[in-house]
Amino acid sequence: MAEHDLTKTIIPYLDRHLAFPLLAHLAELSIFTDRDVQIAQYELVKGTNMYDYSAQLFKSIYPDQEVPAEFEEARKNALSTHERLQQEAQAVFDVIENPEVAQALRQDKIQNLQYLKDNYNLTLEQITALYHYGKFRYSSGNYSSAADYLYHFRVLSTDAELNTSAHWGKLASDILSGRFDVALEELNTLRETIDTRTSASLLAAAAAASSTSSSQTTSDPALIQLHSRTWLVHWSLFVYFNHPEGRTLLLETFLSPTYLNTIQTASPWILRYLAAAAILSRKTAAASNNSAAPVSSRVRHAIREVVKVIQTEEYQYQDPITNFLRELYVEFDFERAQQELSKAEEVVSNDFFLNQFVEEFLDNARYLISEAYCRIHQKIDIADLSARLNLSPEDGEKWIVNLIRETRMGADAKIDLGKNVIEINRPPQPVYQTVIEKTRGLALRTQAMGAALGRAAALTHQQLAQQQQQGGQGQQAQGGQQGGQRQQEAKVAQPPPAGQTVAVA
Repeated sequence: MAEHDLTKTIIPYLDRHLAFPLLAHLAELSIFTDRDVQIAQYELVKGTNMYDYSAQLFKSIYPDQEVPAEFEEARKNALSTHERLQQEAQAVFDVIENPEVAQALRQDKIQNLQYLKDNYNLTLEQITALYHYGKFRYSSGNYSSAADYLYHFRVLSTDAELNTSAHWGKLASDILSGRFDVALEELNTLRETIDTRTSASLLAAAAAASSTSSSQTTSDPALIQLHSRTWLVHWSLFVYFNHPEGRTLLLETFLSPTYLNTIQTASPWILRYLAAAAILSRKTAAASNNSAAPVSSRVRHAIREVVKVIQTEEYQYQDPITNFLRELYVEFDFERAQQELSKAEEVVSNDFFLNQFVEEFLDNARYLISEAYCRIHQKIDIADLSARLNLSPEDGEKWIVNLIRETRMGADAKIDLGKNVIEINRPPQPVYQTVIEKTRGLALRTQAMGAALGRAAALTHQQLAQQQQQGGQGQQAQGGQQGGQRQQEAKVAQPPPAGQTVAVA
């Protein structure tokens, strides 16, 4: 399954600390040799302050060699740097933890900085010590402590570039600390920042995301924003596949036009997780039609949208998960879909983000096969359908009975145990209902198109008015010049007074 492993593809878009869990997962799977994984871990950890871990990995990789003396020297330097940064940050922390100061602080950062400077002689440079110490703690693997210092720095600082870097650092710290509720809030805040910031701030976001990026810096605002969103898409996988509502939130975000364009342009391999989330949310979306809190239409129709994208982007990326949906909904080849599902089960079980959803994934995939199969057949052999679901006849019969009982198929389907078949009596759909389905949303689209045409017409009218005004002013200026020229010509044409002569050249 090494050909379907995305670790090597995803790591370049992650901070080196976020890559450690992926490599640890690879070490457990034994897809690659232990030595190769350890070398990759060692290359990553060399850029951090975790010198004890570096020495441990060096001994494992090179058991016959002595640990270089530079490790101990770097460790001593890190300890002295830690003491210095801790003293600088603690001086600021003691002030802002004072209850009187906490009550006096307001939303306006400039006002807060002036208050701290007037009353406690704290300057912006001193507050920046919180950022440097938080970054040092993060590099040392103390993620919870780093998140606290970066948060307090961001609340007080007005430095846009460092604030953006603190955003990314705080998100990574929350993810590595396992605080996924907080990480989700941080993720949403960072997404809004990327979508609304100017090109200068986006450049800072791209530069501050991680030191592991090998892409060159660019000054194109659109390209900078694309890079930032690509990084955010990869980091968000940690949150969406560990938060209870993450799969639904992933569909809401990734299927939005902005981020779907980002995936198609810069990271088509994310289609694996988009397809998996659509499959995992299918039964939830179907059950929500009768629930008190239904999901959005984007989630309800996620399978349809994802299949369109998979069909469009199959020249760039495909794997057993995307192939399963393509065979089921594009080719309607149930045998190939069954084969791809068997491969997809192994891919899901080996994937770092998906391995905890293996049973749920298979259950929802079988639901999709049953739904599609029953939609195009009126009489179904239970044994045949069980084989297509990769189930034994006994397990398949139990599963199908539960499916019919739990879903809306129960009103149309009847099980004949004597013949071991399912008979589906589907009433014909009224013509007016077909028209309603075809024209659903037509009024909204027409209204949006009318508004767009109105804005375009108003803009065109404004441009014409400006051109006419500029043309009128030009004509007046030209007329004035012509008038002055005529007056001069008239003066020249007047006859000279009596007694004067005119020299003729």
